[in-house]
Amino acid sequence: MERRITLPNLVLAASVAAGVSYVASWGLDLPHAASIVWKGLGVGLLAVYAALRARGPDGWLLAAVMALGCAGDVLLEINFTVGALAFLAGHLTGIVLYLRNRRKVVQKSQLALALVMIPATVAISFMLPADRAAAPGVAFYSLGLALMAAAAWTSRFPRFTVGIGAVIFLVSDLLIFGRMGPLPDALWVGLGVWGLYYGGQLLICVGAVGALAHWRESEGRERVTPA
Repeated sequence: MERRITLPNLVLAASVAAGVSYVASWGLDLPHAASIVWKGLGVGLLAVYAALRARGPDGWLLAAVMALGCAGDVLLEINFTVGALAFLAGHLTGIVLYLRNRRKVVQKSQLALALVMIPATVAISFMLPADRAAAPGVAFYSLGLALMAAAAWTSRFPRFTVGIGAVIFLVSDLLIFGRMGPLPDALWVGLGVWGLYYGGQLLICVGAVGALAHWRESEGRERVTPA
């Protein structure tokens, strides 16, 4: 069956194009403002896509998560701390979304993975920065990041999209912290940071939008089915 060309789908396609092509801007002599706009477009358009598909509180929470991610992308280029706070606000909003959609039964192995993820992420993040004065702030931010990923992993949203998306977002940030310490500021690290980050946000957004739409349809069918 052919997929209809709709405004949300066009916005999603534009987001992918912007997100994938952003790496091309690294080799161009662009004005700083133009580079910032290009960087923000990928996740910014995901926020628009989520808003166009929103049909209730969860949909708007998802749109807010993406909008705060876009704000973080842009603000990091202006002030690193302010950008990190925008991302942290996005993580906290994501936690609210995922806790509103808790999985009724979580396998012990999956719960254990989520629980281990939190202290492991904080410990690794604390150890990475070469500037030890920055380590406590990095660890504090990473706590919110890890709680978000753990909440996504144990939510009822699909793990192959939302759960994995949250985890690779986490890995992307660990690479950023690694650049503050032992990792070189090399092209492959930058590609890893951006690819995992945008890919993670894309998986979270598309997976959550699809799941919310599916649940709405299922609830609608249940309401119209005669007893």
